Order: sequence, then structure tokens, then C-alpha cells
Amino acid sequence: MFSFTSKAAIPSKSQQYIPTKPMAVPRRFAQLPAKSPLKKEIESKPKKVEERKPGQLSLEMFDVGKPLGQGKFGNVYLVKYKKYDYVCALKVVFKRQLQKCGMGIQMKREIELQSHLNHPNILKLFGFFEDENRWFLVLEYCKKGELYGLLQKAGRFDEKRAARYIKATTEALKYCQEMNCIHRDLKPENIMIDHNDQVKLADFGWSVHTNTKRNTYCGTLDYLSPEIVQEKYYDGSIDQWCLGVLTFELCTGEPPFQSATRDEVMKKVRNVKYSFPSYLTGDCKDFINKLIQYDPSKRMTFTECLAHPWITKNTTN
Repeated sequence: MFSFTSKAAIPSKSQQYIPTKPMAVPRRFAQLPAKSPLKKEIESKPKKVEERKPGQLSLEMFDVGKPLGQGKFGNVYLVKYKKYDYVCALKVVFKRQLQKCGMGIQMKREIELQSHLNHPNILKLFGFFEDENRWFLVLEYCKKGELYGLLQKAGRFDEKRAARYIKATTEALKYCQEMNCIHRDLKPENIMIDHNDQVKLADFGWSVHTNTKRNTYCGTLDYLSPEIVQEKYYDGSIDQWCLGVLTFELCTGEPPFQSATRDEVMKKVRNVKYSFPSYLTGDCKDFINKLIQYDPSKRMTFTECLAHPWITKNTTN
């Protein structure tokens, strides 16, 4: 059920991005033009108006603002829930695009999973609705946008700032793991930052609720674990691998296995071949090394991550 407890609207300055979801996706897509014809499309009423139950969400309940981002399957808009003047984000996904790529199940899975997750470091899904052609997801709005954008502006983060983001991300992933949820697509583009500089783990399109091993080939090329690259069965420890890759990228500005071609990246991942820049501290290198392990059983657990010296020393006031 879509409800708000506050009438305070968050200022509407952000660059948010909802990435595409093909197998081993590229890192970025072009941003949506401010005068995109899709903005007119979203503001139009559905061609076929259906009867709605009392309290059921509809597009008419929102004032549509500027586009925030674009992905392969749809777009994100800044909107205001008219009843309470509450600013949020509206993710619009086109069903035809999903059907072309056989991603209809992933869309329903994303809605099901995210609607049941309740954690301060996970982006809130307030509600959802659909019409004949589109899915609409009403999401928490994050003023500072995605972590990727902040990283691009900074070049790289100092270890204290990086550790703070990593700690919050770890807490979100630990909660997901306790809920038998594997995110499967951790990367800076899928971490939003709110007006208080707090982490919000987002985009659960590839996530799965399971307590058994999986073998779906999915994720983002730079973040693929060896078991996915080799098309083996895997479990939730792939999120621990991704956390190590994320830590490396936040502290250096680029992922550890970055190469000119896809094949080169995958070869480096299979061989766990990467090197550290000299400016990283010993604690930071140790934290990353204990996550980027070929053997999934040897990867540091999320509980161990939170107790690691690199996290405790950099996040203790």
C-alpha cells in the first residue's frame, strides 16, 4: 500500500539512472533528454481506462516532473504524489521491451522482492501499478542520485568516505542474505544516495529469493564472479565478490579487472588477476583481498566485513 508519513518534499535536484538488464550489461547508457517525447507519453492517460478500486494507484495521482534517467526497458521520472505533495521517483517500464528480451518474469520478481524488503539502506518501493503497456514503480527519491555519478565527479573516494558507503552497503546485503535474497547486480550505478548522504541499495531486477544454488548467467561484466564467468552453479557469495570489486572501484576510481575487451576482462576474472595502486592502505587491501577470492567458501562473510579493521577504524566516530 502506498502511504506517506511526511508532507515535506525533498528538493528536486538529482541525476538518477536505472540501468538496463541484458546478460553481463554494459556500465552506462545515455541520459534521457529533458524534452524527450517519452515525457509526453508518461503524462498521457492510458488509452484504455480501466475501473480502479478505491485507494488503487494511478498515473493521475501524480504530477510528472523532469526525467531522471533512462534504461533499455524504460525511464525514471521525478514525480509528486498530489495528495501529500510528496516527491518521489517513478520508474516506468515498457512491457513490450520486457517481452522482446524475455524479461517479464524479472520485472514481477523485482516488484515482489523489493516490496517485502524493509531496511534503511535499501531503496523503498512505496507501491506499483500498471496499464496495458507499462509498469509503474513508485520509489523513494534520492536527491544526490547514484553513487556512480558521485564517484565520477570525485575521481576516487578517500578511504574514510569509501568505508562509510561500503559499511552501509554491507549492512543492506547482510539483510538481503538473511532474507534469502541474492542481489546479483551490485555496482555503483545500483546504489543511490539520499539527501543525508545515506546509501540506498537499488535495482532488484536480477535479484532472486532462494536458498539453493543458481546458474543464471547475469550481472555486469566488470563485476562478474569466476563461477558466473565459468557458468557454474553459485550461491549468495557472489554478492561478497561484488562487494570486494565495489570497494576497489570506490577507492581507485575503476574496477580491478577493467580491460579493453570483454574476453580480457573474463580472463582476468577467471585468474583473479588484479593489482593494487600503491596509495591504498594495508587494511584496505586486506579487506578487498578477503572478498575477491576465487573459492566462494573463502570469501569473508558480511558479518566479518563489518568487524574488519578497515571498516571499524574508518567509520567509528
